[in-house]
Amino acid sequence: MAPKPVTSPVPVQWYPALSALLLVGGLFFTAFFFIYEATSSTRNRSLAKEVVIAAVASTFLGFGSLFLLLATGVYV
Repeated sequence: MAPKPVTSPVPVQWYPALSALLLVGGLFFTAFFFIYEATSSTRNRSLAKEVVIAAVASTFLGFGSLFLLLATGVYV
C-alpha cells in the first residue's frame, strides 16, 4: 500500500482570508486589552479576565501570522 501525501486540513485558497480575519481579530482583542488596562482602576482589575483576553489575542495573532506566512508561500 502506497503512503498518502500529507495535505492541509484547510484549503489553500482560504489562507489569505483566514490570515486577514485572524489578524484583525487579534488586533481587536489586543486593543481591547490595552483599553481595559488603561481605563480600569487597580482595584477593579481581574487577573483572570486579563489572562483570558491576552491568551485569545495571542492565539489569534499567532494563527493569523501562520496563515499569512502560508499565504505568501513560506511553508513552515
